[in-house]
Amino acid sequence: MEGIEHKMVRVNGINMHVAEIGQGPVVLFLHGFPELWYTWRHQMLSLCSRGYRAVAPDLRGYGDTDAPSSFTNYTSLHIVGDLIALIDSLGQDQVFLVGHDWGAIIAWHFCLFRPDRVKALVNLSVAYRPQHPSRKPVETFRALFGDDYYICRFQEPGKAEEDFADVGTKKQLKKFLTYRNPGPPLVPKEKGFGASFDSPITLPSWLSEEDVNYYASKFDQKGFTGGLNYYRAMDLTWELMAPWTGVQVKVPVKFIVGDLDLTYNTPGVKEYIHDGGFKKDVPFLQEVVIMEGVGHFIHREKVDEINTHIYDFIQNF
Repeated sequence: MEGIEHKMVRVNGINMHVAEIGQGPVVLFLHGFPELWYTWRHQMLSLCSRGYRAVAPDLRGYGDTDAPSSFTNYTSLHIVGDLIALIDSLGQDQVFLVGHDWGAIIAWHFCLFRPDRVKALVNLSVAYRPQHPSRKPVETFRALFGDDYYICRFQEPGKAEEDFADVGTKKQLKKFLTYRNPGPPLVPKEKGFGASFDSPITLPSWLSEEDVNYYASKFDQKGFTGGLNYYRAMDLTWELMAPWTGVQVKVPVKFIVGDLDLTYNTPGVKEYIHDGGFKKDVPFLQEVVIMEGVGHFIHREKVDEINTHIYDFIQNF
């Protein structure tokens, strides 16, 4: 962690916490749920040593960045607006993007809205899915998996937060960060999110108690509402993105996913990635990497491999 600098930047009406290290072309890292800038520290140090300026913010609603209370302030247009202002504050015309989980979704949308600001994108875990012209995202998930699907459960303001509080921050974070079941996460309404804590959670080699303590310290301060608001704003984002229906993502892309990742095992996703749909929607898709025996938190589980994949791709531009 030594050498990583921290600062607050005023962006798009909020105060954003930003971690950065190094000199050179900027690589902007976008974290997912339930994480922070901290999830990227190994990638930051690696790219810094290879001549890049690694920048990782706490996204809106997370860590030391402001968290507006209403979910209506968490659409992709808000988040990308924050990031454009951040890039401006760095004095950059273009950056490399690296995203994971929700950060990957935001990165796809960033490339839709402002491809002129992106040199190239390395996205992890969540493949691009084009705007469905007639069905909202939550409706789609409900049709696929039913009301017990975790994203459907997240929709009710305050409910998931209550469940997380009953479980305890550290325990809940361990549950999320060690999830390796490729099947859909289902949460029966009568049991809630605290239902599956009968046995102790053993941390994998790539996740330490120190890591969990750092996350927990920030989520204890900020709460989970900011992160959950991304899910609650999904349908609103869908409405606001109607003008981009049918638009292709036109930046150079490398996509990496683990074969045990729940996103890769969602019905229809493998076919979309491998049968031509992905390449049609992302015409400058240059490489797809499927990592065997790897789960959702791919950049944590396979640090060295992911560092190499990122560097090998972005050095071409």
